[in-house]
Amino acid sequence: MNWSVCPSVRKSVRPLLAGVAMLMNKVSNPMDWSICPYVHQFVHPLLALPKEDFPVMASSEYAANFSAKSGDLRRLFDKSRFAISTEETRYYLNGVYMHAATFENSKVLRCVATDGHRLARVDASLPSGAEELPGVIIPRKTVAEIRKFLDDDEVQIAVSVSETKVRFATPDITLTSKVIEGTFPDYTRVIPVSNKKKLEVDADEFAKAVDRVSTVSSERSRAVKLCLEEDQLTLIVNSPDSGAAEEQVAVAYNDERLEIGFNAKYLLEISGQIDKENAIFMFNSSGDPVLIREDNDLSAVYVVMPMRV
Repeated sequence: MNWSVCPSVRKSVRPLLAGVAMLMNKVSNPMDWSICPYVHQFVHPLLALPKEDFPVMASSEYAANFSAKSGDLRRLFDKSRFAISTEETRYYLNGVYMHAATFENSKVLRCVATDGHRLARVDASLPSGAEELPGVIIPRKTVAEIRKFLDDDEVQIAVSVSETKVRFATPDITLTSKVIEGTFPDYTRVIPVSNKKKLEVDADEFAKAVDRVSTVSSERSRAVKLCLEEDQLTLIVNSPDSGAAEEQVAVAYNDERLEIGFNAKYLLEISGQIDKENAIFMFNSSGDPVLIREDNDLSAVYVVMPMRV
C-alpha cells in the first residue's frame, strides 16, 4: 500500500522511528487513512493522505542537457550563493542566475547572484551540450538542496534546463525544481571596468583584521572605514556605544590616499570565498563600487558597494 505523510506529521514521527511498528488503517471517510506508530505502550494515531493526492510535476521538454563535474557545480554555487537576496519584494534576485556566457573569447558556464549591495560572478568551462542553455534563476532553497550531493568530486551531474524547470541528477538522486519567473537584471552594468587603484593583500590576514575591528561596530550598520596609503591599509571603526578600534595591515598599494567605507559583513563574506593567498581590490573613488578578485584569476569576481561612515 502506498501513502504519503505531510511535513508536520513527519516531524512528529521522527523521534519514534527507532523500534517502531507502523500499522495503517482505513478510517470512516474512504479518502482518509491513519497511521498508528506503536512503540512499547505508546500509540499515536496520525492522519495520512492517499498517494493520488501527492503533487506530480508536469513533464517538460528541456532545451539543454549536459553533464558537469560535481566539483565545478559546487564551486559555482558556493562562491555565488552568499550574495542571493532575501528580499521577497525583489523575487527575481532570490536565486542564482545560471547561463551560458562569453568571456575573453571563450564560452563559459556562469552563475551570478546579487542583492543590490554585493555581487558574485563565477565562471567554469562550458560543458558540451550547454551551448543552448537558457538563462534561468535557480531558487535559493533549490541551490541549498543541490549543494547537499555535490561533495564527491568524482560524480558527474546530469543537468537539464528548460525555461521553467531545472533538473540535477546523480546515479542515486534526481532533483527537479521550478525556476524563478522574471528577468535577472543586466549585472554587467554594475561590474566596474575602469577602476585603476590596485590594492593587494593577504586574504586571510585581511579577513581576520576586519573581524577584529568590526566587533565594536554597531550591530545595525557594521560599518568599517578603509584608509589606503602607500603599502599600508588602516581599518577604523567608531561606535558611539562600543568605542573605537583601529588596525593596520601591510599591503601592496602605490596610489593616492583613499578613504572608503564598507559593511564589514560583506567584506568578510567575500573574503571567505578567496581560495588563493592574496586578494586584489580595484578602487576608483570613495563613492564607486569596488571589484575584488583572487590574485589575477578572473573566473570569480566580486563587487561590493561602499557606504558612508
